[in-house]
Amino acid sequence: MTTYSNVKFMTSAAEANQLAEDSGREIAFAGRSNSGKSTAINVITQRAGLARVSRTPGRTQLINFFELAPERRLVDLPGYGFAKVPERVRLHWLALMEHYFNVRESLVGLMLIVDSRRGLGAQDVAMLEWILARDRLAHVLLTKADKLNRQDSLRVLRETVAAGADAAVSAQLFSAHNKHGIEEAREVMDRWLKGA
Repeated sequence: MTTYSNVKFMTSAAEANQLAEDSGREIAFAGRSNSGKSTAINVITQRAGLARVSRTPGRTQLINFFELAPERRLVDLPGYGFAKVPERVRLHWLALMEHYFNVRESLVGLMLIVDSRRGLGAQDVAMLEWILARDRLAHVLLTKADKLNRQDSLRVLRETVAAGADAAVSAQLFSAHNKHGIEEAREVMDRWLKGA
């Protein structure tokens, strides 16, 4: 069992040549701007403020690496979607993310953060296609599940599981607010980090 509270910041990368050493095993977190990605990282690691949380979309503008243990990392990727940033910056992020997905040998899986009130969008599907094209694992965290009633949350979970069924993408409901789904997410990550 990984001790997530031992996590510590390693480095940030604004350019491809600044990525952390490509060894061991790492799990990437990606999601639309304001999907709750930074909050999910902080709750899973029990470290408030580890990943910067903002009400302003697009605040994560770098690829941030966090070490859990030697050769075991979490990677916080820039949010995508409606971030209010100049086009040249958005295109730079896109190129950096594409490079990251194409070259990282240590990348074992993607935790895709999706606002449960929105469901999977076109950019989320594209992100899954990127990771699956590399023959890596993917798990969808349907965040902010506390904002939906039980019937709606189960419906969005069913739809998400059905959408990823062909590619064996798993999914779960998650709420940082009421701490729902944290252990389930950690169990998935434990399997990936161990190589099971």
